[in-house]
Amino acid sequence: MIAYFWEQDDAVAVAERLGGEVRRGRFHGEDDDEDHPWLVVLDEVDQAALDELLTEHDGWLEPDTDAPPATPPPLPTAPKRFKK
Repeated sequence: MIAYFWEQDDAVAVAERLGGEVRRGRFHGEDDDEDHPWLVVLDEVDQAALDELLTEHDGWLEPDTDAPPATPPPLPTAPKRFKK
């Protein structure tokens, strides 16, 4: 799980409390380093504690991109009829 923060101090505070790793993030197309958020990479956390810290430090979550994709719905076995 990845938590994003605009301020380095906020990211460091959350990482120390939850045992995460602080990194500097980049948005696609952003050239200015000052506009990049700070990341806190977390493995296993208490969701209630994380939500409280995100609210306190004005952060947000991004889902893991390594998660396997959801299984697609089954395909139809017969053609769909519009008229009876």
